[in-house]
Amino acid sequence: MTDTGESEKTANEQDKSVSDDQNRALVTMTARVVMVIAVCLSLYQLYTAGVVALTALVQRSIHLGAILTLVFLIKPPFSGAKKNKLSVWLLLDWILVGLSVYCTFYICNNLSDIFDRQGDWLLQDRVVSIIGVLLVLEACRRVIGIFMTGICAVSIVYAMYGPYMPELIIHKGYSIERIATTLWLTTEGIFGLPIGVAATFVFVFVLFGAILETTGGGAFFIDMAYALTGRFSGGPAKASVVASGFMGSVSGSAVGNVAATGSFTIPMMKKVGYRPHMAGAIEAAASTGGQLMPPIMGAGAFLMAEFTNTSYLTIIKVALVPAVMYYITVLVFVHYEAKKFGLKGQPRDSLPRITHVIKNGLHFIIPVLILIYVLVSNYSPMMAGFIAVVSTLCISILVNFIRWVIAKQNRVSLPGFAAKEGKLLIKALENGAKNAVMVSVACAAAGIIVGMVSLTGMGLKFSSLVMELSFGIKTLAILLIAGASLVLGMGLPVTASYIVLATLAGPALMDMGVPVLVAHMIVFWYSQDSNVTPPVSLASFAGAGIARANPMRTAFASWKLAKGLYIIPLVMAHRPLLGMGDQYELLHWEVIVTMITTTLGLVAFASALERFCLRAATLVETVLFWLAAVGLLWTSFWTEAAGFILLVIALAFQLRKKSDPSLASAVN
Repeated sequence: MTDTGESEKTANEQDKSVSDDQNRALVTMTARVVMVIAVCLSLYQLYTAGVVALTALVQRSIHLGAILTLVFLIKPPFSGAKKNKLSVWLLLDWILVGLSVYCTFYICNNLSDIFDRQGDWLLQDRVVSIIGVLLVLEACRRVIGIFMTGICAVSIVYAMYGPYMPELIIHKGYSIERIATTLWLTTEGIFGLPIGVAATFVFVFVLFGAILETTGGGAFFIDMAYALTGRFSGGPAKASVVASGFMGSVSGSAVGNVAATGSFTIPMMKKVGYRPHMAGAIEAAASTGGQLMPPIMGAGAFLMAEFTNTSYLTIIKVALVPAVMYYITVLVFVHYEAKKFGLKGQPRDSLPRITHVIKNGLHFIIPVLILIYVLVSNYSPMMAGFIAVVSTLCISILVNFIRWVIAKQNRVSLPGFAAKEGKLLIKALENGAKNAVMVSVACAAAGIIVGMVSLTGMGLKFSSLVMELSFGIKTLAILLIAGASLVLGMGLPVTASYIVLATLAGPALMDMGVPVLVAHMIVFWYSQDSNVTPPVSLASFAGAGIARANPMRTAFASWKLAKGLYIIPLVMAHRPLLGMGDQYELLHWEVIVTMITTTLGLVAFASALERFCLRAATLVETVLFWLAAVGLLWTSFWTEAAGFILLVIALAFQLRKKSDPSLASAVN
């Protein structure tokens, strides 16, 4: 009896051991497949960006096919399913991978026939189209969530049942065949402009950011920021703002930037005395601004250039000053926080020396300078990204080789050096593809919404609705759009939110006389607010996790710090802040005056909200700051003049009483 029990126990242990070995082998195989696909996708994107251009439908379909494959291999179908063991869900995922490959191959193999029979579809065209749309919806559910998947599904249902809709949004309705083939076999749906931008410009620049980060560029920019600002009051927080501005513009994701730079900056802020929720909020607000900062601006600048038919160089030129204003506002809030709580800078000897930082990392600045030069030289953004990626890789390998040659101790062999550089290159290419997954899936899903809006004419209906609800008042229309962006941002990533709002709400602003680029810039700025606005502020929650702070308290703090995100677009709509208009250029005197008064207005606003400037503000001074902010941000020349005078008076009061110890020590 005992022998039987022991033998059964031994058999069970052997079975478990075999199962564990199979699971480990499965994990290893899947990881290798993912690595191969990710590296091949990155190389394919570089090839099509800088060597050979393919037909739009082919180029985009191969890109999406690879992205869908990565999604189904990386993301489990639901939280309880695991990728590290044999299961029915694993079999389902591989079936979805096979379908993704087939649907992509079908387009590439039958491209000329698809063009020839537009509207006269075969049975296999319809079946492949339906499967393709369902694959995108499933990938969207796994990567982004049920909210955006639901919006996509609702848009399809709306297109099908148009005759049964309320009178305000009624249309004739379309068959499943028409909807599916439009979405999958044309460039009017999933393979439309959004995924086109993601599969060209965006991917190359996401890859550029991944290579820069993998080769040590992220650490260099953080060290540079600390060397420049660390010794000032609240230095680590100011360094966080500067570092996040550097990295956020190339990372393509505010949340990803919080995770990358916040792991260094947030502990440093807490160490010098910042409250945990404030440390997380500062990083979240600064990382959100990275999406507004040229030269890359996440995916926004590329999409905006395509939507508005404007050169990429023009986009980044007009976007620079508002982005700097945003960062000035965040820095002012951070400075006031440091002064109110007596937070000092770090000792000079504890900070990296600027000369040492530049000496060790100068080669990371060179690719950025090359990128800017190529853009200014009127090369296409895709070619500029290609050159930036290649130059970063070449310079990194060259610098590492020189260091290897110079090193005299503990130097690896030449084959060992080559293997190390090869692994670094593969890791960078793999990370680039993985980092692009969310943007590409979001753009593919947004293509469903855009396609249905275009097919049904919903864009014109929505624009008319905004005009009607706002009574033709521009400011009210912008506030309605801001509210819509906040709601959409609770479930959509920034890129998708911008695409949807630009399609639906952009025409309403243009109907009110707002120039097309200004309208899109306003929509793009407001699409960022879900990163820092409660109740769903993803960047703030990421910062709270690193800071070990209360998420909602962090969210409200970041909402306060990012107030420039809400004020600056209103100024764009009423004043030539971007230099847009028939009579305006960036160096026009009125544009320059607008930039100065807006910056001063934002400083006055921060002083009023914090009740602090040179010291804690009295009630009278706070009122003066509020009136100065309103005057400087208003649209009239005379109100701006009055606001400037009130700001001078408030500062005079602050200077006159600065020596009063009771006021200087007051903290609100």
